[in-house]
Amino acid sequence: MIDISVPAYTATRSHAAKRDSILEAAANVFCREGFAGTNIDLVAAEAGVSRQTVYNHHGDKENLFVAVVSEITARSNAIFFDTLSQFPDKPDDLEAELTAFAVRLRKNCVYNREGRYLRRLIQTEGERYPQLFADWREHGPGRTWSALAARFARLALAGYLELDDPDVAARHFMALINADTQVACMLNEVPDPEEIERSARAAVRAFLRAYGTRRESLSAPARQPAT
Repeated sequence: MIDISVPAYTATRSHAAKRDSILEAAANVFCREGFAGTNIDLVAAEAGVSRQTVYNHHGDKENLFVAVVSEITARSNAIFFDTLSQFPDKPDDLEAELTAFAVRLRKNCVYNREGRYLRRLIQTEGERYPQLFADWREHGPGRTWSALAARFARLALAGYLELDDPDVAARHFMALINADTQVACMLNEVPDPEEIERSARAAVRAFLRAYGTRRESLSAPARQPAT
């Protein structure tokens, strides 16, 4: 007798694939139509699943919206930490290497799809769901900016920077690298690569004027902290 039952791992994979398809479709629809203009039928059609399947996974539109924000935040965090792994901890040329990192950070984490989705959802639905986006701030920027602050603290300990508060320095760094293209971000536009690099270079120079040690030390080997 031939066993035609579906193995458990196949069923699990199918369930996960449907979940991913629903979340992807919901993110597209929420960003395009807004919360008020989104309905389960639209999401189901775009995901290629039945209306009942969407309800089975998420219950209702509000739960689906919360799941979308949570999923995009998790993806954004993963991309950020992957990019942070390339932070110049032991630079030979701090200005050049920090500029290259700033460019990667903006391309990977600001102008990517997840970044654009989050900005759109915050702009359109932030007032409707203040607690949801307060949680996002804690688990998104609250985690990633603290990790960035720790990297700046290491540079300060190694003698490359002079910091009173690494958390403030991290916030200043993020503000500076996004300053020139803030309006473009609000409009969900993506600047051309030359503009991204040019503004990153200017931002890093401003950052190092505020936090750098003597200029000749920026390209020198790391100094040992005082004992």
